[in-house]
Amino acid sequence: MPVELNFRRPKRPPSPQKPALLAVAGLLGVTLVAVFLGRGQAAEPEDTSARAVATLAFHAEDRPDGAIDLLAESGRLVARIAPGQDGFIRGTLRGLAQARQREGLSRLPPFTLTRFDNGTLSLDDAVTGRRVALQAFGPTNAAAFARLLPGTEVR
Repeated sequence: MPVELNFRRPKRPPSPQKPALLAVAGLLGVTLVAVFLGRGQAAEPEDTSARAVATLAFHAEDRPDGAIDLLAESGRLVARIAPGQDGFIRGTLRGLAQARQREGLSRLPPFTLTRFDNGTLSLDDAVTGRRVALQAFGPTNAAAFARLLPGTEVR
């Protein structure tokens, strides 16, 4: 009696991983489409209507006790930042100073703090061309710099 060989595979139950893999693939597809469409959008135009209403050009000098003196161009003490205080001001000024150092630029030109008529603040370094929009870091951090300019209200 001849033996019959059956080479067909038995049916397996559907894998529970298949729906999860399809969901992940769908999510990836949606994400890629969103990124593609987002890159095609034009950036919002910068508000050029704001005018500078107050400026302060100052140097930052480290003191031996760990404090930082902020001195106006005239040499007048604008503020003394005690050790361990005003971390946002310290960090921002340190970042700007390190950028100068990395590029081999002079540390002598002052930084410029500007208040605009719309209530926003910026910190500029003309040497490196960097500008820090202080409102981007929240009202509390912007207020730390705002107190250096008398009459500044942060929006």
